[in-house]
Amino acid sequence: MPDIRIHRDHTLGLAKARKVAWSWAEMAEQKFDMECSVLEGETSDTVEFTRTGVNGSLTVAADHFDLHAKLGFLLGAFSKTIERQIEQNLDELLGAAAASNDTQNDPKNGTKAAGAAKPVARKK
Repeated sequence: MPDIRIHRDHTLGLAKARKVAWSWAEMAEQKFDMECSVLEGETSDTVEFTRTGVNGSLTVAADHFDLHAKLGFLLGAFSKTIERQIEQNLDELLGAAAASNDTQNDPKNGTKAAGAAKPVARKK
């Protein structure tokens, strides 16, 4: 079975990284018909995801994301395409969060961070 491993460092902190992970899980459920569950921990969270032909996890920490996915035989033929799509989706979410973080922390902006929304992807 082909494996996909993606590591991304970030400077968001755990609270903001959780929001990114929840957004990623919501997108995976809606766009790719994944079943996702979020397991919250003190220093990191794990988003477990599965559907026919793929299963894996996204570990969320205060300073990095680690995604590991195992693809079944049929999806294995598309592993590079799938990996690029996951990287693109994750990078877009991280980029938006980093930009939002920069804007919210800018004293000239005068705005404060909004409270966290409850994620759609929950422990099932």
